[in-house]
Amino acid sequence: MRGIGHYLGAACLLFTLVAVPAGAQNLVPNPGFEGYSRCPRFLGNFEADIIGWDCPTQGSTDYFHRCSEDMGTPENFNGEQRAAEGEGYAGFYAYAPGDYREYVQAQLAEPLEDGRQYRLRFSLSLAERSDFALNTLHVLFTAKPMRVGTKKNLARRYWLGHPELKPHQLDIAASASFADTENWMHLDTVFTARGTEANLIIGNLLPNARTRTFRTNRRSNKGAYYYLDGIVLEPYAGNGDTGRESLVGDIPKDSLLVLPSLLFEFDAHQLTDAGKEALHRVYDALRSDLSLFLELRGHTDSRGAPAYNQQLSEQRCRAVARYLEGLGLDSVRIRWIGFGAARPVAGNSSESGRRRNRRVEFLIRSEDPVQARQN
Repeated sequence: MRGIGHYLGAACLLFTLVAVPAGAQNLVPNPGFEGYSRCPRFLGNFEADIIGWDCPTQGSTDYFHRCSEDMGTPENFNGEQRAAEGEGYAGFYAYAPGDYREYVQAQLAEPLEDGRQYRLRFSLSLAERSDFALNTLHVLFTAKPMRVGTKKNLARRYWLGHPELKPHQLDIAASASFADTENWMHLDTVFTARGTEANLIIGNLLPNARTRTFRTNRRSNKGAYYYLDGIVLEPYAGNGDTGRESLVGDIPKDSLLVLPSLLFEFDAHQLTDAGKEALHRVYDALRSDLSLFLELRGHTDSRGAPAYNQQLSEQRCRAVARYLEGLGLDSVRIRWIGFGAARPVAGNSSESGRRRNRRVEFLIRSEDPVQARQN
C-alpha cells in the first residue's frame, strides 16, 4: 500500500479531469490534514488533534501523522499507506457492525455561489485490515455544522426536514468498488451549487442494510476503513455545458490513467456497458483537443499461457480502439501495446486482484507516441 495512482471513477456524478482557474482558492481548510494542535497519540482523537476539522456525530474518527509513533504514517493499526500529500491523513469507518459510522466535517472558507459550478476532489485508500470495500460514498453539504448524538449512520432524519441545514447530498459511486489498498484513488467531481453550501461532510450516510459491500480477502466482520487525504474544493472553470459526463479541459499529459469501469471478464475482450460509457468521456476529451494522441496499454491476469495472454491484452486494446474510432476518433491518433500478464497492479491470488489486472490503461500524449519513440 505504497503507491499513488490516478483513479477516474464512473460515478453517479461527474468524475472527471477538469480545468480550474490559475491560483484558484481551495475552500476547504487544512485540506491535507497537515495542521494539528498536537501530534496524535490516541485512537479517536481526530477532533482534539486536528485544526479546522471535527465530526458531525459521536463516531470517533482517527488522525494519523508521521510525527506519531502510535498513530503514525505510513504504518498504523489498520494498515500501511504513506500520505497522498504531506505527512498526515484522516481515517474513518465507512461501514461497521451495528451501523457504526465515522465522518469528517469542515466549515468552508466561504459559502458556495448559487448556480456556479465547483470541482471537488480528494484521495481515498482502503486500509488493508478492512473486511469490506464500498462502491458508494457520500458528500453532504449543509448551511451550518451538524452535531448529532449518535454513533450510527448520519441518517436522513437528522438533516431532511431541518430547513436551517439546507442539505445538498452528492452520491459518489464507483462502477465496481473503492477497493484499492495499494494506491490512493483520486476522486474528482463537478457539481452545481445551490448557494446554501457552507459546511462539508464526507462519509457513508446509509445503514448497513442499504450499503452495497464487497468482501476483501479477510473473513472477519470489522468493516470498511478508509484513509482520506488531499480534499480540494474550487470553482470550476469549464465551458459551462457538462451535458455528457465527459473529460474536458486540462488533461494531464503523459500520465497513466486507469478507468475502473473499463475492466474485463476472464478470458474476454468485449466491452461492458459501463466501459463503453467511460469511453464516451475519453472520446469527448480527445475531440476537444485535436493535438492529443492516445496510447492504450492492455493487460491480463496471470491465468493462461504467456503467448495467449499477450494476444488477449492486444485484443482488449483493439476493442477499445475500435469503439473510439466508431465514435469518430481518427485512428491515426490511437496507438496500443499489449503487455499480457507482465505488469500487474494487484496480486493474482484473489479474484478481486485478478479483476483489477484485466484492464486497459490510457496514456494521453501531446505528440504521436510512435514518432516520439523514433526521435
